[in-house]
Amino acid sequence: MKFGETFMEYLHGEQEGCLDKCAHVEYKRLKKVLKRCRSQGSSSASCNDEQQQETDTEQNQSLSQFCHCQSCPLCDQMFFSELMREASDIAGCFSSRVRHLLHLHVARGMQKYKLRLRQCFTNDQQIMVEEGRMLIEYVTMNAIAIRKILKKYDKVHCSINGKNFKSKMRSEHIELLQSPWLMELGAFYLNFDGIGGGEFSEFSSRFSCDLSATEPVMKLMLPNSTKLEYGLTCAICLETVFNPYALSCGHLFCKLCACSAASVLMIEGLKTASSNAKCPVCREAGVYTNAVHMLELDLLVKRRCKEYWKERMVAERAEMVKQTREYWDLQTKYAIGY
Repeated sequence: MKFGETFMEYLHGEQEGCLDKCAHVEYKRLKKVLKRCRSQGSSSASCNDEQQQETDTEQNQSLSQFCHCQSCPLCDQMFFSELMREASDIAGCFSSRVRHLLHLHVARGMQKYKLRLRQCFTNDQQIMVEEGRMLIEYVTMNAIAIRKILKKYDKVHCSINGKNFKSKMRSEHIELLQSPWLMELGAFYLNFDGIGGGEFSEFSSRFSCDLSATEPVMKLMLPNSTKLEYGLTCAICLETVFNPYALSCGHLFCKLCACSAASVLMIEGLKTASSNAKCPVCREAGVYTNAVHMLELDLLVKRRCKEYWKERMVAERAEMVKQTREYWDLQTKYAIGY
């Protein structure tokens, strides 16, 4: 079955009822736009003929020498702007739904006791697990649809604009499979390991995490055999992340390390970081304000590396007490004037 048929079957399947308010890639409509643009095939063919006359070495570099067709009046008027809007809506819908789902799982205070009381009457855990599965399938299918339609665009126009668009999506932080919320969902399933049995056990077996390795890693096997791998080593302290935060650029750090890199105190938090503060890895600025607190990942580390987690917790609390004392000492000096 072709992907277009598979995708339409998915859209009209059981997910339609649960995710009917979520945005989707208009794959069929965008494909029709590209079909109408096949009149430009002659320019693509002539481009290919020129490439075939070159040597084998030059053919290996042909992607960088293709004509770009950057002024295609039929496609470019709506294709990329529409796809960018859809990708942004999908990323927003996915993050908001996952945030709400995981908030129920890692609830604190009175909310936690209310949920426990509710679980005495309803099987919320099974509902949460099923919703998580549908969200993973939702983001995977749409990510594949975007990849396929961009590949088709490049094929029709004999260009590399589709690949350039992928780079733009990464810079706009809407690359679906790079979302920190997908990593959080993976940790969520690993924290639920052993519940439910049957279909859930088969689905959860696609997720694995090795925290004892030299380089700790989480692996996700998504629908359609899409494989993802996430390194769980903080690039600053070079240890397994503790109380982790994912910056907008996607890089993962311990909270203490991230606050140090952003030149803010732990009691102030990453939201107070300057817009000029840069990621220590990619040097992108303004990535701290919308950092995601990876609570499920922290819970996973806590359950699988208990001694390590306790050791890091003691060290972090000691550093927070030290920073708090220094902060208030400084405020006192300003107040009394010496």
